[in-house]
Amino acid sequence: MTALAIVVSWLLVVGCQPAAAPSPAPAAVTPGASASPLASAGADGWIDLFDGGATHGLRAYGGGEFPSDHWQIVDGTLRTIPGLGVDLVTDAAFEDFELEFSWAVSPGVNSGAMIGVQESDAPSWTSGPEYQLLDDAGHPDGEDPRTSAAALYALVPAAPDKRLAAVGDMNRSRIVARDGHVEHWLDDELVLDYDWDDPALREAIGASKFASWPAFMASRSGRIALQHHGEDVWFGSVRIRELPPAS
Repeated sequence: MTALAIVVSWLLVVGCQPAAAPSPAPAAVTPGASASPLASAGADGWIDLFDGGATHGLRAYGGGEFPSDHWQIVDGTLRTIPGLGVDLVTDAAFEDFELEFSWAVSPGVNSGAMIGVQESDAPSWTSGPEYQLLDDAGHPDGEDPRTSAAALYALVPAAPDKRLAAVGDMNRSRIVARDGHVEHWLDDELVLDYDWDDPALREAIGASKFASWPAFMASRSGRIALQHHGEDVWFGSVRIRELPPAS
């Protein structure tokens, strides 16, 4: 067989081979995709978001992974790494729930726990109302009851006789939300409550910085967020359970 015949035969064989199937495209990752309730819920319904040793169902706001460059577990606490702030959010969304958490701040530090958070390119506080975490004596926000510790940030003050732990010591807090009624607890005391659609609250929102953010308190169902304000704040145990509607 001549060299030309060999080449022609090779081309015919190659041309008859089936085309290789294209490699499948990697699955798209959508920040915020989740299931609810979380599979880690115990028999009593409680979900340990942070149990002192590990987090469960918490990730970066707008991201898919736990932001280990911004948060760390130290001596049984979930602690921010001061610097660029990256909030934590739950994988799942919640509407009627009870959230329990303990927290402490360094002198002059500000943070918060937010509910009803809707993920977007905007910060978490532009959609989720905030349970303020603060060193009241060492931060300017402590001078206004509406922005002091345990307040519904910038909107509703906490009770003036609230018991706040010394800076650096753990406070025990609870948020209970059911059928649009929300309670803020501090050290086992109810320090404020509000109704999601209360006309007076909506009027206060319209007169606040939140008026320019249409997503603010737009939905009772949303993620829980722990705020990283760039400063040193830490959490002890954090747990949540879904509640049945009251009616």
